[in-house]
Amino acid sequence: MKADPFVQLKLLDVQELDARADQLRHRRTHLPELGEIEKLGQTRAELEGQSRDARITVDDLTVEQKKIDADVEQVKARRARDRDRMDQGLVTNPKDLERMQHERVSLERRITSLEDEELEVMERVEEAQQALDSLLEQLRAADERLAVLGEARDRQLREIDEELARVESERTPTAADIPDDLMALYDRLRQHKGGVGAAALRARECGGCRLSLDNAELAVIRKAPSDEVIRCEECQRILVRTHESGL
Repeated sequence: MKADPFVQLKLLDVQELDARADQLRHRRTHLPELGEIEKLGQTRAELEGQSRDARITVDDLTVEQKKIDADVEQVKARRARDRDRMDQGLVTNPKDLERMQHERVSLERRITSLEDEELEVMERVEEAQQALDSLLEQLRAADERLAVLGEARDRQLREIDEELARVESERTPTAADIPDDLMALYDRLRQHKGGVGAAALRARECGGCRLSLDNAELAVIRKAPSDEVIRCEECQRILVRTHESGL
């Protein structure tokens, strides 16, 4: 394959732009914020599930507390009615009075028992509410951090995309004079050689595989016409001669 030496040098410029574009695309998908956002998003989902369960617990305990409150008030109302009837002398039958006295003692015990249950439930409500508040605070902190990370991610993505657009726009005119067959070879090599299809020969070393060429290889290159496209025998990449080749 033949190509003007100047065109071959332009291929190195294209390679440099392509390498820069590859770096930008890699950076775009490997921003530190992306990993932290994903990890924090998982943590947030767990917190949201825990807070949902904690809220259900608070609601259930609140319902239980209201029921006990209602039971206490109902028993107290019954005690008050009996006491009023007795105080007003509305119950005169000795047996009825004795029965009401026993019932009053039973109501007192019932009230004490219910108030103990009420106190226990109130403590459980308070503990559950504190647990819920803690989870909600953690959710708030996670949301704030996600917002900060999102802004940093978006800012860097904009900068990367702007730089990538500049590199791609610069590549088009740079590659304009390169023959189709040479560009096709270069693109194919780039695809199979880790993004590097062309490399400079500098100080007798291939810039692609970083191996020094032996004297026999160098002798062949020295004899090759300047417009001949040469390849590295080790890595098969296009090897472009420069004034730093050491030939």
